[in-house]
Amino acid sequence: MANSGFQLLGYFLALGGWIGIISTTVLPQWKQSSYAGDAIIMAVGLYEGLWMSCASQSTGQVQCKIFDSLLSLDVHIQTCRALMVISVLMGFIAIIVSVVGMKCTKVGDNNPSTKSKIAISGGSLFLISGVCTLVAVSWYATQVSNHFFDPNTPINARYEFGPALFVGWAAAILMMLGGSFLCCSCVNEDSRGQQLYRQSQPSTAREYV
Repeated sequence: MANSGFQLLGYFLALGGWIGIISTTVLPQWKQSSYAGDAIIMAVGLYEGLWMSCASQSTGQVQCKIFDSLLSLDVHIQTCRALMVISVLMGFIAIIVSVVGMKCTKVGDNNPSTKSKIAISGGSLFLISGVCTLVAVSWYATQVSNHFFDPNTPINARYEFGPALFVGWAAAILMMLGGSFLCCSCVNEDSRGQQLYRQSQPSTAREYV
């Protein structure tokens, strides 16, 4: 029962992380215009994400424009796009696989050993998905930071970290924690089962003697 609860905890943590990864992928606020350096208050706030750039006016009106060309984008934006899409797809597959492998479900094979292996596979996919998100968000943040501290960058053209980056970091951590919980609970269960099997072998041999 304890392992089932541990698996459920890991599953729901990873599920929350997957929802956060989808939100991070869609949000346009990966970076936002900075007001550091000058005491100039701009009437328009600029945001940019993986798919579009937006301008928010002081009146509350927001205008967004989807990037026209994929090949004209910077390499780090194209790579982050690919990593985030892969992360979302792998997370979806991991959700299905983990449901089949968890002890508390009656889906698929009822053999405990087989279900444990399936659950470990789901947890591993969660881990890989979280790592992909972490790499994409951290790389994008590094590019924003380097551009901000570059002395050749005009002050009015500098950007800071947007809210989507923090959502992405939190989602990646949740995804990796959930995947780790799933893997650890199944590994402990397998090792305990092997130990009990080895202890039962001598008693069985004595009965036949």
